[in-house]
Amino acid sequence: MVQGLYDIFVIGGGINGCGIARDAAGRGYSVALAEMNDFASGTSSGSTKLIHGGLRYLEYYEFRLVREALMEREVLWAMAPHIIWPLRFVLPFQKGGIRPAWLIRLGLFIYDHLGGRKLLPATTTLDLRRDPAGKPLKPLFGKAFEYSDGWVDDARMVVLNARDAADRGARIFSRSRVVSARREADCWSIEIKEHETGAVSSVRARMLVNATGPWVDKVLSQAMGNSSVHNVRLVQGSHIVVRKKFNDSRAYFFQNPDNRIIFAIPYERDFTLIGTTDHDYTGDPRDVKITPEEVNYLCSAASEYFAEPIRNDDIVWTYSAVRPLYDDGASKAQEATRDYVLKVEGNMCEAPLLNVFGGKLTTYRRLAEHAVEKIGEKIGVRGTPWTAASHLPGGDFPPTGYAAEVRKLKERYSFLGEHHAERLIRSYGTRAHDLLGSASTSADLGRHFGHDLYECEVRWLMLQEWARTSGDVLWRRTKLGLRLSQEEAKNLEEYMAAVPAQLAG
Repeated sequence: MVQGLYDIFVIGGGINGCGIARDAAGRGYSVALAEMNDFASGTSSGSTKLIHGGLRYLEYYEFRLVREALMEREVLWAMAPHIIWPLRFVLPFQKGGIRPAWLIRLGLFIYDHLGGRKLLPATTTLDLRRDPAGKPLKPLFGKAFEYSDGWVDDARMVVLNARDAADRGARIFSRSRVVSARREADCWSIEIKEHETGAVSSVRARMLVNATGPWVDKVLSQAMGNSSVHNVRLVQGSHIVVRKKFNDSRAYFFQNPDNRIIFAIPYERDFTLIGTTDHDYTGDPRDVKITPEEVNYLCSAASEYFAEPIRNDDIVWTYSAVRPLYDDGASKAQEATRDYVLKVEGNMCEAPLLNVFGGKLTTYRRLAEHAVEKIGEKIGVRGTPWTAASHLPGGDFPPTGYAAEVRKLKERYSFLGEHHAERLIRSYGTRAHDLLGSASTSADLGRHFGHDLYECEVRWLMLQEWARTSGDVLWRRTKLGLRLSQEEAKNLEEYMAAVPAQLAG
């Protein structure tokens, strides 16, 4: 079935693809996007979940990237205060350690002043013998520096960009694989196969955007007919989630003797997130999973700092992802640039192709702006940059207004428990009211699947956010996979399989 001509067709439903689709749709371009799996099912949900400037990138003189990322922290926080919030990081210092105190102070001074910080507090020095942050650490750490960055629910940021793109007119093909893309004169002819039904659709587009992350070279080689394409360096990053190791609300930044760093971050109230690793990956990105060596590395590295060692038995969940970094020839994976590169293929007589290499969560909005600028150069400019002052769905409240939104929800739905109300605002912001609708008791929320997950939320996620499996709900739209039993997850899967396909969004 042929579904018409679009200005732009985006391949890839990660943060870059969804961000570009949203920005372009908001400027008046006709946009379609196809994602072969669920949104954020690859790299974009496998991050350390930080909105940060990248303190360690200063060592590699990535000043442009760091400045742009630092400036974006408060822009994104204001865009989505439900899924992004400030986080203080404690960087313990040991005399004779890998970096001298003066170098750390200099880096943090630059960090504080390079990016136009307004709301985030500045760096301070801590006496770990007196400050509560020192309690879970070994006594040999007597001093630390505390600085600001931000936390983000990465998978939700992706799906909210997709949702907003759709609300602005973009056509979203979820779980739909692009089986062919070929130039026909001044347009692209694209065939898309829907995963569940096998139905094939044909569309045309004036410009193609390849934002497929780890698969960007593969898609490019297929589109251009060149099997020798090599632009990205695949780097595996893995994380472990353990039972909560400390009660402090702050996160830790640990420096390792091998010159790498890891974070230990409060996670989902009852857990601690530890990561990440950094090493080259040569396999299929779909098969990536944590290795025993990575588990041992993260446990050992964190145990160098924590008084109570991190053991394998503490681990409740692990996740891994492949980062598609632009191959700049760096000798070590951790030294490869995290900056993004945008390249346009096609001469004056051909339909243009934009390839997106690299990037990070923090700079996705700026990447999208730059991508749409390049699109405008090729097919004509529409609109002006607009996303800096926008809100993602549910984020239309002040950056510091989270607690007030929780109170409003509790006042309207007095039957909600405190933690349930907090989670709903953290996930859906002001749209939590739409999700709950006219409910006046817990019974009105429908079937209970475990913890605080009810039928009305599951149906909302299927209708509004393209969720189709229990994994979509439990590990990407929420993190309730940490809470529900295997039997509860199975019941959810069976329920979702029986719900009519029209609810897929």
